Amino acid sequence: MRRLSPTELRAEQVRTLATPRRPYGWLARLLFRGLDLVYGRPRTLSKFKVLELIARVPYQAWEQVAYVAITHTSRVPDFARRVFDRVREARAQQDNEQWHLLILEELIYARGLREGVVRYWLLPQAIAFVYYQIVWLLYVVRPAWSYRLNADFEDHAEHEYMEFVRENPDLDGEPFQSLFREDYGPFTSLGDVFRQIGYDERVHKEESLARLANARFA
Repeated sequence: MRRLSPTELRAEQVRTLATPRRPYGWLARLLFRGLDLVYGRPRTLSKFKVLELIARVPYQAWEQVAYVAITHTSRVPDFARRVFDRVREARAQQDNEQWHLLILEELIYARGLREGVVRYWLLPQAIAFVYYQIVWLLYVVRPAWSYRLNADFEDHAEHEYMEFVRENPDLDGEPFQSLFREDYGPFTSLGDVFRQIGYDERVHKEESLARLANARFA
């Protein structure tokens, strides 16, 4: 994932905030409304942590389906190679979402934020499990449906992160001190970290939209 400069990150934030959200499908709308009902509408670090727990799910599902496909296509090397490249792409996307989660968990711990076990661990795991089954089934039945759902989710995350930075200008005065600084990037402020995360989500969205277009015309 490309790391942007502070100037580029501010420009991408403006671009996101000036771009309308996608017309979300009913599954995505149901998920977002459910999260607002359980975790509230305000954008918080804890709510973002729940989003990131769920965000990894599609890439895990696609990776597993691709691994199964490889075992049945080993006699067709060209196709098997394309499937394996898809596995590598899904793994990279999943790892990027994992960095987001680790950074959020570190910030929550550093700030001493209290989170109930049921609301912020058991319930998110249950949501992620159900979401995995849905994404997996959609991908098996018609990949385009799965890509569209993920594009909706990533678009939502992109806008939420950029809105969060706009709502909290003090983040630009907080230095990014993290165990994951060398891995994710040497950003000067937390504001730029969240802008980068928002930009990452847009890249994931665009990758899903590209896959969606290919699935439509395959």
